[in-house]
Amino acid sequence: MFAASGGRGSVTLRALVLGLNEIASAVAVELFKAGYGVIMSHDPNPPVIRRGMAFYDALFLDPISVGGVSSVCVENTLAARNCMTEREFIAVTRLGTHELLTIDRFDVLVDARMQKKAPRPDLRAVANVTVGLGPGFAVGENCDVAIETQPAKQGTLVKTGATLPADGVSRQLGGVGAERFVYSPAAGAWRTSLDVGMRVFKGLPLGLIDDIEVHAPIDGVLRGIARDGSKIPNGVKLIEIDPRGRDARWTGTDDRGLTIAQATVLAVFQARAGMQQKRSKANQRSPGSA
Repeated sequence: MFAASGGRGSVTLRALVLGLNEIASAVAVELFKAGYGVIMSHDPNPPVIRRGMAFYDALFLDPISVGGVSSVCVENTLAARNCMTEREFIAVTRLGTHELLTIDRFDVLVDARMQKKAPRPDLRAVANVTVGLGPGFAVGENCDVAIETQPAKQGTLVKTGATLPADGVSRQLGGVGAERFVYSPAAGAWRTSLDVGMRVFKGLPLGLIDDIEVHAPIDGVLRGIARDGSKIPNGVKLIEIDPRGRDARWTGTDDRGLTIAQATVLAVFQARAGMQQKRSKANQRSPGSA
């Protein structure tokens, strides 16, 4: 879509994506294709359930590819720096933001954690361009530009003011809304023998949180399910069932993710162009300039 300077092996621009969910992964892929060296930082809340559409399982050394781009898990800042420079893979890590910022100042930071109600820290000082996805972002307060993620407005660039608050409405998929999700009934360790892509039927036991059995609410295909062994908070999305039968989809990037990701790259491109224009005007006004 838009190319950054430098190609594989000579990249000069680095992007940090906060989150490992399917939206964060779509954003990482589009930034990577635009020429950025990309690292993704995991945040455990909320848990990632659409794992066939995300790089999350790479944290467990599973071979994960999304949109034709592969990933690798890195455990220290040196490996992270090298991975972004070599640009053969998207790097994923459990390293926190404060650790990753010791690498260098990032050219782009995208907060794609999709934490609807959590407070948003102001990270504008640690990257040249900071983009916030979804509810809770205000331009000029905690980001340089924001992107709407609600289905009716998804991909809309917000250059002034704040993004829309979370409305609590689940978009329709195969004519089914909130009924296709299962929320965790308690906090605890999640145990399951099932994985994304498996066919399930209403009432089928899907797993246990501690001693609480969780059942399928409808027939369909597991579009999302938390990874076995995960520590799960109370009241978060644990399972998603796609009711569309043969049309069910649980891998790759869906239309919503692609729309938001492409809007993010556009926002970054426009912000960088604006910065370059300002620098050019400042140089023209400075004494002794040609």
